[in-house]
Amino acid sequence: MFKAFLRDESGASAAEYALILAIVGAGIAGAAFALGTAIDGEMEAAADCIDGTTAAASC
Repeated sequence: MFKAFLRDESGASAAEYALILAIVGAGIAGAAFALGTAIDGEMEAAADCIDGTTAAASC
């Protein structure tokens, strides 16, 4: 029974899937953060153009 327990790799597979899921999740979170930052910058630039606080040539 102990030898069978040592040969069982189903727990290792579950750990590998969990690690892959964590890596993919971190990638998605990083991409969402970067996208949010880019959108924020563009919204600020558009607001400055609407307010007239930037040169018209850059709008």
